[in-house]
Amino acid sequence: MNLTQDVVNMKARTSTLFSELQKTISSLPTVSEERKEVLQPLVNYIQEKLENKEMISLNFICTHNSRRSHLSQVWAQTMAYHYQIPNVNTYSGGTEATAMNSTVVKTLVDNGFKIQQLSNETNPIYAVKYADNIPPIIGFSKKYDDDFNPTSAFGAIMTCSQADEGCPFIAGADKRVPVTYEDPKLYDGTSLEKEKYLERSLQIAAEMHYVFSTVKA
Repeated sequence: MNLTQDVVNMKARTSTLFSELQKTISSLPTVSEERKEVLQPLVNYIQEKLENKEMISLNFICTHNSRRSHLSQVWAQTMAYHYQIPNVNTYSGGTEATAMNSTVVKTLVDNGFKIQQLSNETNPIYAVKYADNIPPIIGFSKKYDDDFNPTSAFGAIMTCSQADEGCPFIAGADKRVPVTYEDPKLYDGTSLEKEKYLERSLQIAAEMHYVFSTVKA
């Protein structure tokens, strides 16, 4: 382990999740047995990497890298930290780049994350924090094979059926796992928009909570 990782781990031991985020996690919905079966290949992949003492790189992939893939990236990184699963780095990407959806950003803030917008372009860059003294997650829309993302030895987690069907091959991935979610975009501009984005965020949070609580460090 290098010095930088030692410093990060030392800070992790002295830092806790933000209190509002802890409240959200304490009241997450139950994961169904059917969804646990869907998640089991992801659990197995992480467990195998842990046992081999390898880095765990997870790239959550959707069509536009705007909603579900960002929620999955953020919650997976948070739960890995929460359960002290080492050497986890999460990423996200799409089959095309658009922008991280503003309602996703608002939903994560409501869940207890602290988010700073770092740029004002049509595809803004955000810093998403879940704890003090821990580097933020950098969120912006990009293609799954963007230079920002891993190029080899990563798990490709397909969060929407369109991306799963449209990308029969993900170069560099050593495992491909479909974990698909309904798109909250369906409710954009309706009276249910806020409710459905929250529902999707909490579902993904609950499932990432299950995944990282199941693997054994």
